Amino acid sequence: MLWGVGTSAYGRFPEQRVESLAWTAIAEAIRDAGIRPDEVEAIIVGSVFGPPGVATRVQRGLGIPGVPMWTVENACASGTSAYHEAVEAVRLGRFRCVLVLGVEQMSTLFSGAIVPEATDPEGAASLPLPGLYALQAQRYIGEFGVAPEQLAAIAVKNKRNGMDNPRAQLRASIPTVAEVLESRMIAEPLTFLQCCPTSDGAGAAIVGVERGVRGDLRIEASVMVSGALWDHRSEDVWGFASVARAAALAFEQADCAPQDIDVLEVHDAFTIGEIITLEALGLAPRGKGAELAPSGHSARDGAQPVNPSGGLLSRGHPLGATGLAQLAEIAWQLRGVAGDRQVRRHRTGLVETMGGGAAGMDGNACVVTILSAQQ
Repeated sequence: MLWGVGTSAYGRFPEQRVESLAWTAIAEAIRDAGIRPDEVEAIIVGSVFGPPGVATRVQRGLGIPGVPMWTVENACASGTSAYHEAVEAVRLGRFRCVLVLGVEQMSTLFSGAIVPEATDPEGAASLPLPGLYALQAQRYIGEFGVAPEQLAAIAVKNKRNGMDNPRAQLRASIPTVAEVLESRMIAEPLTFLQCCPTSDGAGAAIVGVERGVRGDLRIEASVMVSGALWDHRSEDVWGFASVARAAALAFEQADCAPQDIDVLEVHDAFTIGEIITLEALGLAPRGKGAELAPSGHSARDGAQPVNPSGGLLSRGHPLGATGLAQLAEIAWQLRGVAGDRQVRRHRTGLVETMGGGAAGMDGNACVVTILSAQQ
C-alpha cells in the first residue's frame, strides 16, 4: 500500500543543500502517512548526481538511526526504481514500512543539457539527450507524418496544466502552438519550449503493509525492467521497447488494460517522449500517439488525462526526484485532493518513468506502476 507522499517545490535552488530539499519532502510524506519517524524500518534513496553518501546525509538529519538504508541510481528512473524496491521489500515481508526518497540538486552541476558520458559514442559525438530525442522525432515525422504542430500541442497542454501546480518550476504563461514552434531551436525539430528544464527538488513516499486506513492507495502493480540491446537496426525508436515491456507486465499484474486507466503521469522530458510513451503503454496504435493531445483525449478534462501536474515540461526534471513527483501527483489525483488540477475520473492511475543514457541500450531502466483508490 502507498501510505503517504510528499514533495518539495521544484526549481533552481543552488543555495539549498540536498538534505534541505529531502527533509521538506520527507516531512510531508510522514505527516501524510500519519506515522512517527521511528516507525520507518528502512530507507531507499534514488539519486543520480547526489553527493557520495547522499542517503546517509539525509538520514543524519532525520533522527532515524540504525535502519537499513541504500541508494539506487537508474538514470531518470532512479526514484521509481527505489520505490519499486520498497514495494517488493514490503510484499516479501522484509519490512512493514519503508521510506522512499528521490532527490537531486542539479542547478550547481549543469547550466544546460546534461553532459553525456565521454566514453559512449553519444558523448564522443557530442550528442546529449536533446539530440537523441530529436532523432526520435525526426524518425516519427518521416515514418508517420507527425506534424510539428502535434508535437507543440503536447507542450501547450502540459504547460497549461503546470499553471495550476504551485510546486511547478515553469508557470510564467501558457504558450500557443505558434509560440512553441517559434521558440529557440534546441535540436531540430525540438524547440526550447519542448524541452524540460534543469531542476532541483525532492519527492518522498511511504510504502507499507495493508492497514485499513482511509486514504491509503492500493499498489495494483509495480514493474521494473532494465534495458535491452539497441542500435540503428532495431525496429523501434530508442526507448520504446523498454516502456512496452514494463507496461505489458504491469497490466498483466494488475489484471487491467490501458483503457482502464483514468489518469497518467508519464516521462515527457521532451514532447516526442510523451507520444512514444503513450504508444508503448498501449493508449494509441503506433504512429497515432501524436493525435492524443490535439484531439483533447489526453487533456485534463479528456478521456484519459496525461500529466495533469504539468509533467516534466512544466514541473521540472530533477532526475532522481522525478518518479516520486509523478507518484505524488497520482496519489493526490486518486484521493481527489489535487485542487484546480483535479481530473474527473480518478479511480485508477499509472506512473511511467524511463531512464536512459547508456549507449547501445534501449534505456537504462523503466518502471511502470498502477495504483487504485480504495472503495
